[in-house]
Amino acid sequence: MINTINLPMLPKPIKNFTDVFAKLPSLGPRQATRLAFYIAKLGKEKIKEIATAITQLNDLSTCARCFRAHSDEGLAGQGKLCSICSDPTRSKHLVAIVEKETDLISLENTKKFNGWYLVVGELSKLGEFNPEQKLRLNSLKSFAKKELGGKIKEIILAINPTTYGDLSAATLKKELAEYAEKITRLGRGIPTGGEIEFADEDTLSNALERRF
Repeated sequence: MINTINLPMLPKPIKNFTDVFAKLPSLGPRQATRLAFYIAKLGKEKIKEIATAITQLNDLSTCARCFRAHSDEGLAGQGKLCSICSDPTRSKHLVAIVEKETDLISLENTKKFNGWYLVVGELSKLGEFNPEQKLRLNSLKSFAKKELGGKIKEIILAINPTTYGDLSAATLKKELAEYAEKITRLGRGIPTGGEIEFADEDTLSNALERRF
């Protein structure tokens, strides 16, 4: 297969774009090259708009408690809490552990969950935690000790119901056992092998209500 990144006839701006975007999830050299040419044909104003949208990602902050990327009005700034974690009406005693922000958004859209979250990051297929994930889990443990007397009432492992997800959930349950009165998983309203991010709101609502 021809590696489009190395084709000598590529204009330098296209090659530079391809080199960067080919590293993104679901994009390879061919797709990134096609995307570069597509955007180039949109015209200068549209390219400027796209560039501005990408640059504004620098304005995102990371919540000090749940670690989700956010830009909540008046709450921006590293080390500050997002609108979910700073909401006094939400239960501190209920936390859902998710892999990524898109999973969090899907659960929020159900309007069935009134706790807070921990975005732990994409979990290894080997059931191991990387250094950043260990820091985030330690932050959860510290919160339980300092704010809740040592135990959270319930931790929901909102992990995809796949073979690897089951392994990660088992590892998380063992890791957090002494910091929660109860650790549950989403009910099997989500089909085995499915992904939380792509589940519809009714399915996720049922999964929350039937957690086990």
